[in-house]
Amino acid sequence: MLMSAADYRESLRSYSPRVFVNGRRVESVADEPLLAPGIAGVGVTYDFAREPRHEALMTARQGTSGKIVNRMLHIDETSTDLLYKLEAVRLVCQESGCAQRYLTHDAFNGIFQATKRADDAHGTEYHQRFIAYMHEVQDKDLTLGVAMTDAKGDRSRRPGAQANPDVYVHIKERRPDGIVIRGTKAIVTGAPYMHEFLVMPCRTMTAEDSEFAVCCAVPVDAPGVTIIAKPAGRPGEAAAKFSAKYGQSVGVVMFDDVFVPWERVFLAGEHEEGGYLTTSYATHHRHSCIGARAGFGDLLIGAGALMVEANGLDPDRHGHIRDAMVDLIKIVEGFFACGVAASVYCIKDQAGSVMPDTVFSNIGKLLLATQIYDMHRLASYVSGGLVVALPGPDEDHNPETAGSLAAVLAGRADIPAAQRMEVARLMEDLTASHQGGWYSTISLHGGGSPEAMKREIWRNYPVMEKVDLVERLLDRGVVADGRRVSKQPGRCCATGCEVPSVPEAAE
Repeated sequence: MLMSAADYRESLRSYSPRVFVNGRRVESVADEPLLAPGIAGVGVTYDFAREPRHEALMTARQGTSGKIVNRMLHIDETSTDLLYKLEAVRLVCQESGCAQRYLTHDAFNGIFQATKRADDAHGTEYHQRFIAYMHEVQDKDLTLGVAMTDAKGDRSRRPGAQANPDVYVHIKERRPDGIVIRGTKAIVTGAPYMHEFLVMPCRTMTAEDSEFAVCCAVPVDAPGVTIIAKPAGRPGEAAAKFSAKYGQSVGVVMFDDVFVPWERVFLAGEHEEGGYLTTSYATHHRHSCIGARAGFGDLLIGAGALMVEANGLDPDRHGHIRDAMVDLIKIVEGFFACGVAASVYCIKDQAGSVMPDTVFSNIGKLLLATQIYDMHRLASYVSGGLVVALPGPDEDHNPETAGSLAAVLAGRADIPAAQRMEVARLMEDLTASHQGGWYSTISLHGGGSPEAMKREIWRNYPVMEKVDLVERLLDRGVVADGRRVSKQPGRCCATGCEVPSVPEAAE
């Protein structure tokens, strides 16, 4: 079953989570104006999957069941799957800025891999247990929140050495029928309007931290779960041309002695596999973040071009404007190209799924994390100071000021002042509002800090292959043998260098 956005909103009424926003208890998540932009953002992933023009990107045939599912819930099996996931994420974020639901995809793929490794190493039954749960989620077309980032407490101490163990989610008790978990996840995107949470470890663990290496599924309204969240976007603000419609809430989720039955437990103390899950999820998610921020970059490029036009400038005649626009395009398409390379150079995992190339995924995410501020700077540069100097939208209907403002704030004669002001407010919303700041920070820290990406790049990059190359060159081996190195040693896509075919349309 593929739900619509309206179906998704209605489905939230069957849950009764304990949610607080701005210090107030939310009685009905589906009807709360402060959360409406977030629900609308997730809703894009539902409606797009039902549109014939998008179904090739937004749906896929799940290999473990043979059923057509939303691509945001799919296990990737080929480089084509990864390429179309990347494009699908870009598509939904062009519309919504951040659609959230690709986090479910990334968690599913990481857990799929980690549970297979745990079963192979320990003789457990996590993998089939997870597949059964995944099929249930796919059949119901649910959206899951990723409860991964712990509060962490004193960052210099490991989880087991914290003065307050509840700064990390951990297993408090093991029972014959399940486990009891306790602790706090500090950054959960979309927390109030999820159907369930996937609780996952956020770092590598040692044997002493084994009780913190837990992965399980918890309904959003399970007894003992409390969500303390921010509003989604800028609901109700007339000046918020974009984020009054689309945005995401982020919540702190507290687990106060929450019982989880064994059929929903996918790791319970296997610290090595818990560490693998952390890095596997990070690679999948950083790959998805590339598509997400490319979609946001498309919004900046489009708004920038409209502002240039409304200001009466011609990029062909005004070289500084053209150069700034090209720099913005270069950044967006540059990190997106890393996502494409990560898809093509994917590797087959022992679980049977594919993993995007770790180096290219992390380079792409590192580029966007550090260049998001340049993206905002360039968009602001081509737009001009009107973006922050423009009076609020109430003045547009003030009979004492509206006429005067319209007369002096027009740019090109053939573009009405109202149109120019509308685009300026959109650009302000994307770059200079608190929502614009949210996009910057989530780009910098979402999926891990830049330091985490640098570690993964250094850990996985074949430096010694480059050393061997230079040593052979110094020994004149390359010249003497008459050989040429036509590609990076050891690099090729998992299924051969082929142009990906369009996925089968949903039946």
